[in-house]
Amino acid sequence: MGDIKTVYHGSTDIVKVPVYGHGKINNDYGIGFYCTDDNRAGSLWSVNKGEDGYNNKYEIDIEGLNILNLDKDDILLWMAILLNNRIPNNLDDDIEFIRKKFIKKYLKVDVKDYDIITGYRADDSYFQIAESFLSNQLALEVLADALHLGKLGRQFVLISSIAFDKIKYVCSDLCSANELYDDYLMNDKTARLYFRQLLQESFNNGKTFVRDLLGGR
Repeated sequence: MGDIKTVYHGSTDIVKVPVYGHGKINNDYGIGFYCTDDNRAGSLWSVNKGEDGYNNKYEIDIEGLNILNLDKDDILLWMAILLNNRIPNNLDDDIEFIRKKFIKKYLKVDVKDYDIITGYRADDSYFQIAESFLSNQLALEVLADALHLGKLGRQFVLISSIAFDKIKYVCSDLCSANELYDDYLMNDKTARLYFRQLLQESFNNGKTFVRDLLGGR
């Protein structure tokens, strides 16, 4: 029977056959098929453009697949992979130097060696984390809490052709923007408010910032 996992992909389209090698290269973990194991998160993501969408449901047998669990194994590795694929806007030379140095120090794996990657989602509200972390505004000690912003759940990303061969389409549920878009916006608003609170917590005494990590502290 294998180890069957149910995942969801929110989209404006019905996606019956995910295509290997398609997608944006500057997504969180590079090119892949981005899903979630949270049904509600898939529904909300399907209406993120303010239009009706579809929460596509799949089953995948993960037995024998090589899975990198970034949300369990290493927060700094998660950040390094994220910063390697998504570059914050308007970086000055100093921050760009820090980004490259951080990647060199903490990017210890090649995602191409894995079939599936699981980890925190980094949509726009989450990506403030990376920008603030690079600019020494967000401390390491509050980073784990920051990664739970908005309660959007985890990403479950198919990377290899082997993983694509194992995913099976189940169905697509129509999602109404009239019913769900306000909830999507509220999640984002809550995330941004909580993020500002975390920034304030970062400036308590004794916190560790990216300058400390790169300086060897």
